Amino acid sequence: MSALRPRLPALLLPALLALLFSSTHAAPATPPNTKEAAEPELAPPVENSSLDGELFYQLLLGELSVQQGESGMAYSLLLNAARKTDDGRLYLRAIEIALRARAGDSALQAARDWSKAQPDSAEANRYLLQILLGLNRLDDTVGPLQRALALAAPQERPTLVATLPLYFSRSNDKARAASVLEQALQPQLNPTAAQATPIDRATGAAAWSAVGRMRLAADNPVGVLEAARRGAALDPRAPEPLLLAMALLSPQLPARYAPQRDEAKELLARHFASSAPASAGLRLNYARTLVDAQRYAEAQAQLKIVTQEQPDLADAWLLQGMLELQDKRPNNAEKSLKRFLTLMEAQRKQAAAARNQDGADDEDGADETSEGPLLQRSAGQQAIQRAMTQAYLALSQIAEQRKDYKGAQDWLARIDTAGNAEELLRVQRQRAGLLARQNRLDEALAMLRSLPEDTPEEARGKLQAQVQLLRDHKRHAQAYALLDEAVRNAPQDYDLLYDLAMMAEKLGRAEEMERVLRRIMAEKPDYHHAYNALGYFLADRNMRLPEARALIQKALDAAPEDPFITDSLGWVAFREGNREEAMRLLKRAYAGRPDAEIAAHLGEVLWSLGQRDEARKIWREGLELNADNETLLETLQRLGVKKP
Repeated sequence: MSALRPRLPALLLPALLALLFSSTHAAPATPPNTKEAAEPELAPPVENSSLDGELFYQLLLGELSVQQGESGMAYSLLLNAARKTDDGRLYLRAIEIALRARAGDSALQAARDWSKAQPDSAEANRYLLQILLGLNRLDDTVGPLQRALALAAPQERPTLVATLPLYFSRSNDKARAASVLEQALQPQLNPTAAQATPIDRATGAAAWSAVGRMRLAADNPVGVLEAARRGAALDPRAPEPLLLAMALLSPQLPARYAPQRDEAKELLARHFASSAPASAGLRLNYARTLVDAQRYAEAQAQLKIVTQEQPDLADAWLLQGMLELQDKRPNNAEKSLKRFLTLMEAQRKQAAAARNQDGADDEDGADETSEGPLLQRSAGQQAIQRAMTQAYLALSQIAEQRKDYKGAQDWLARIDTAGNAEELLRVQRQRAGLLARQNRLDEALAMLRSLPEDTPEEARGKLQAQVQLLRDHKRHAQAYALLDEAVRNAPQDYDLLYDLAMMAEKLGRAEEMERVLRRIMAEKPDYHHAYNALGYFLADRNMRLPEARALIQKALDAAPEDPFITDSLGWVAFREGNREEAMRLLKRAYAGRPDAEIAAHLGEVLWSLGQRDEARKIWREGLELNADNETLLETLQRLGVKKP
């Protein structure tokens, strides 16, 4: 190799540069002061690297081979150099070369050599683990997983364990991945009770949760619940098992999760009702989970506790305000939303001050071109902007309900929609609603038609905004025409098909409505709204009641917490003559979601049972929720009851 004299390229890759420029370290000499005698400063000792001439040319030839596309030779040269020097940077360079060449086995060999040469290197072990997972060699990951935990500081282990399911997220065999992870975590899952420290218990709770997450990915509901229970038993204060139990409450899970969902509810209810303190953040997550499950009253109860215990938690005020607005309590909602905005403004000022301070601290040479922190900051600012937009829209809606149209416009004017088509649509949709409320419907529709539709999502949102406006103002024929055209262009868009069926019903085209809904059921059997819509239609007209019940029950199996489907089931029970069962179901639906239409049904059942005062009370509440609800007004007129 001594005869080889290749020309040094202008740019070398980072690994080689790092080696060359960190090989020796010597402080520059300080010229002596001739005017004053002073103690000479001792320079730090010179540290010579192991880079000799032969190794230098071996590295150089390896990098030249990379540039010439000879990855096999480059890999061999760099791996050989890594073995000689025991330098982690060279092992990493060999791995990079192998991965770029899609030579997985070679990358694995380099990672194994590195991990063997440096058994205490967390970085070497991490690369070995990631490559094994990339090659789908799940059984071989047990050792690296256990070594990763052994190398981590005890207080860092719960966090590390919680991230492990991410490593297996791309595995095709989720059940096998769950089994391997459970095998690797056996010491953490079953700590010796007599010797277990608080950190051991926290790590064990996180381990059970990690296993539970993998079981959830593997569609193992029984295993998920077991993991949540055992984790919570190991450390009742650990958040991870509770978050796992919350995942079981997701309405997106299939109907077969119903037994585990019920038991998860009990586990969570016991925890949050116990004397053990729960963090405000965890309780807020629980409230969000309850909202997703449409258990609004329970969510509000949790939010009340959060806002009392930690009144500066802005997100809790936003969620509480949105729920209060949904429940037709505009005064409460306004207070909560304004409290949210006040807290957010204070946070923004603090963040700006911190950035200014960081800028001052970094004046002497800090690198402001780093993309990572800037991207993180941008993502955080976007999340804040989305939340504040939600609050402004809600406050505009409250002002609109009070017929304070100028105030509603003022709230909308605070929203910055520049470069954000989604927010532009939301704002213009609200402005269109304001115009329509002032008998300027055609102007409102023209505003919506003028919106851009550069993407399919924008076009769809624009269409839905027009349809909603027409539906709200009973221009059903125009709404039907828009939907009919849209369905012709997108025949597999089942949300549009469902809306078309509902509009056909408004126009008295019952046969067409049923035909469209049955088409949805045939093509997308899990679209539970179609079953509920047809079942309710039949029950409301007191026809084909056994079929109506079967349809509604199928919808409820798919969405057991949906109060509107529960309302449908209660209504079919009433039509069947089972008034006690109807009252039980309708009370449950109304407790889950106070709504004018549910109030109409519940009030009629109470009226039929002779509970006239209670019926009037429910109807009065329904009118306060929505004084224009067609079902409620028709019920009062049919029964000859004056507005309570």
